[in-house]
Amino acid sequence: QVQLVESGGGLVQAGGSLRLSCAASGSIISINTGNWYRQAPGKQRELVASITKGGSTNYADSVKGRFTISRDNAKNTVYLQMNNLKPDDTAVYYCYAQISVTLGVTRSYWGQGTQVTVSS
Repeated sequence: QVQLVESGGGLVQAGGSLRLSCAASGSIISINTGNWYRQAPGKQRELVASITKGGSTNYADSVKGRFTISRDNAKNTVYLQMNNLKPDDTAVYYCYAQISVTLGVTRSYWGQGTQVTVSS
């Protein structure tokens, strides 16, 4: 069974940094597109960053220049490096990935979420 396991969240002061990890486990071939979403209390879930299999990236305007998404294909892991964190970045962060589970079959999965809290 395929799972996305996130780690790296926590409590940090404004201006600090955190690195989130999203590791795919189970029988897979590869992660195609990896994405990070976040959802703050009372707000809709929003796309923060995405990375294609070829390494092309896309960011929400609110995080450009502060967050960096990357991947390690050998480890089937997607990362989100978050620098210069702000209180507005406080949210539950979710990994969402399109995964090749067998030849010609791609499925999408969500991680369980990891809490990021930025204090002022």
